[in-house]
Amino acid sequence: MRAALLHAVGDDKLDIRDDVTLAPVGPTDVRVRIKATGVCHSDLSAMTGVLPQPVPLVPGHEGAGEVVEVGEHVGSVQPGDHVVISWRPACQECDLCLGGQPFLCMKYIIESFSKGNFRFGADTTAYGMAGCGTWAEEIVVPSVGVVKIDPEVSWEAAALIGCGITTGVGAAINTAKVRPGSTVAVIGCGGVGLSVIQGARISGARTILAIDPLESKHELAKKVGATHAVTPEEVPAALAELTGGSGFDYGFEVVGKSATIQSAWQLTRAGGDVVVVGAGAADDMVSISAFSLLFEGKNLLSSLYGEADVRHDFPYFAKLHKAGQLDLESLISSRIRLADLNDAVEALKSGEVLRQIVVMD
Repeated sequence: MRAALLHAVGDDKLDIRDDVTLAPVGPTDVRVRIKATGVCHSDLSAMTGVLPQPVPLVPGHEGAGEVVEVGEHVGSVQPGDHVVISWRPACQECDLCLGGQPFLCMKYIIESFSKGNFRFGADTTAYGMAGCGTWAEEIVVPSVGVVKIDPEVSWEAAALIGCGITTGVGAAINTAKVRPGSTVAVIGCGGVGLSVIQGARISGARTILAIDPLESKHELAKKVGATHAVTPEEVPAALAELTGGSGFDYGFEVVGKSATIQSAWQLTRAGGDVVVVGAGAADDMVSISAFSLLFEGKNLLSSLYGEADVRHDFPYFAKLHKAGQLDLESLISSRIRLADLNDAVEALKSGEVLRQIVVMD
């Protein structure tokens, strides 16, 4: 089968080849034929080493497809089911899972660093990003790493639910629990940032300020729910106009940089919530004064994978999309082929594109 391989961290080009095979399906595994997969900034971060992954690596973690084979102990899905891939499978047995934080479960993430489900060349092992590797025609994942979804939802929309939508909408709904009538600022208007905006709109925020240096993204931000959109240079004036200078109830950082986390802190009112959604580098340190941290009463929150329980949230977001409350089509910049992934990665580096979706032949 075809797949895109990264042989070494930092390589400029993916090796797109057609001699890749899969490990056998285990008793609790599922084999999925990928129908659509996104090109996400986290994939680029994995390729550059910002998000550590074993190599050789098949990137890709945002995908959807059709079940083609299940292990003998799998009862949750069957061949023919439409499923969304979860890049953070929850074991459903550990203290984190049982305590209501399945998005923090590490069991299968740790296993993915030692268990490669791909083979190429002379039986060389390759690993899937976050245990997935959706930049391939087929993948083998644990059965808890797939969630059945309404077959009326398009493959492209289902793929977006697998990461960008769940991460962004979940940050607003699950982590921040944005209140009706509140004010929200979102730094970064890529696919995840636009999903945060949609989550804030769905939650009933009255003012949503989108902040991005690329003015080309401002119109789309308003289309999906932002009430105002500015560049970073225009933020002081917007802060004064929209909040009287007191700050926003919620400040979302969707870039993954210490500088923008500090900007989100400064934008948020005393007692408000600062929510970090972007995936940053391990050596990029954030500095906040101990005085400010205590006396301003702000809450600094992280939102990993939108704090989702994917068993509930994937189908829920699909229902919102079908009801017209969640705009997924507008987030798709282009539909491409697997063979075009190198061009797609270069386009991603520019920051101009939102979600490019690989549609499998």
